[in-house]
Amino acid sequence: MEISIIERTISEAKYMINTGKTVRQIALVFGVSKSTVHKDLKDRLKYLDKDLYLRTKRIMKYHLNVRHIRGGESTKKKYKKLVNKM
Repeated sequence: MEISIIERTISEAKYMINTGKTVRQIALVFGVSKSTVHKDLKDRLKYLDKDLYLRTKRIMKYHLNVRHIRGGESTKKKYKKLVNKM
């Protein structure tokens, strides 16, 4: 693995642990796709730093468990905005 990929992966993991941000939000900050962040945190990180991997895995599992709630909130806001414009 290239040094830049290793550094990015570790940085993304530390950022997720410190902020609790989602994969999508981390992708925006680091300027890469969400697929790249997901691959970094799910596949590459476990070979680089087991402790960071387990900590990010916990956060990602939490995000997976609450995504249906977040999706509902987003839809509610979207339609509320549409009604206010009319």
